[in-house]
Amino acid sequence: MTIPRYLDVHVLQTVPFANLNRDDLGSPKSVVYGGAMRTRVSSQCWKRAVRLDVERAIGDAAVRTRRIPAEVAARLRERGWSEEAALAAGAQIALSANKKDGLKLEDSGSTSVLVYLPQAALDALADLAEAHQEAIEQTVGVKKPKAVLPIDEVAAVLTERNGIINLFGRMLAELPGAGVDGVVQVAHAFTTHEVAPEIDFFTAVDDCLPADEVGSGHMNSAEFSAGVFYRYANLDLHGLLHNLGGDAAMARELTEAFLHAFVSSLPTGKQTSSAATTLPDLVHLAVRADRPISLAAAFEAPVRAENGIAAPSRRQLAHHAERLGKLWGTGGLLYRGYASIDDKPLDGLGDQADSFADLIGGAVTAAHPQSVA
Repeated sequence: MTIPRYLDVHVLQTVPFANLNRDDLGSPKSVVYGGAMRTRVSSQCWKRAVRLDVERAIGDAAVRTRRIPAEVAARLRERGWSEEAALAAGAQIALSANKKDGLKLEDSGSTSVLVYLPQAALDALADLAEAHQEAIEQTVGVKKPKAVLPIDEVAAVLTERNGIINLFGRMLAELPGAGVDGVVQVAHAFTTHEVAPEIDFFTAVDDCLPADEVGSGHMNSAEFSAGVFYRYANLDLHGLLHNLGGDAAMARELTEAFLHAFVSSLPTGKQTSSAATTLPDLVHLAVRADRPISLAAAFEAPVRAENGIAAPSRRQLAHHAERLGKLWGTGGLLYRGYASIDDKPLDGLGDQADSFADLIGGAVTAAHPQSVA
């Protein structure tokens, strides 16, 4: 039996006037590809939107934060601890994080590094502190207190993982055993065609101006762009199963949640002023036994408008996939299919599904034949 190893996700999505992801000057992020300027949305930006959607779907959130001491202290204050003792408990979590010197604390009381852990672990840390309340209260007022919490127990909570961490991974050198290899790779999204950002000049009215005064209360400008984005991600199916300790049912659940989230998610940048809440025009999924393959090179030559950009972009993706299939071969393909707004079939993308839900269902079944739906 040929074993599924990777799941490729290809998306074409038309985004109208928007600025989903800004650079340090407020301009839409960009990339020069094929000698043409494209609008870009960073992988980190879109990945966060996907992660939050997956968390909502599985009902098990994770947090990336430097404020673990403050979060633990807040929970203990709600349980009736004094301010001083609660802050001391938060500091003790950091001091007791590992056998060397704990997690370094900044003057603000935050840890020097971001720690990624299940949200439920914050409550578990508060429970652990409460079990050692007397020892913690004895450290109040001590300038350089020593760790009084059981290091192994603190480390065990801080290195816990849940579904979202098993998907996206975690790197934390300060805590032995905390590292988790991520099984999701997400590419930077970019437009299939050349794009020049547009400047939008705007003013705001001062509603309380005296009757004899005219003019705006504020004026400024912002940059936006529009385009058809190619988005790509892949999921290491073998790695996911390994992270989950062989739990095939959970692997299937996470795969399905990830696919739905990747298809439907949108970054939130400038959305209140643009409402660019579109859905993809096309989604192509492929389950592979060999290696993940991006189709980004389909758009190295920027697509030119033919009564729009979206339709020729879909044709170009299908054409490139077909040519690449002949060049590389299709022996490693265990499943491929697509769903799009086109009525006419697009050769090179496999069987056409009636909906995104049907497409995802077929891909998940091919990716996890060992599990039972």
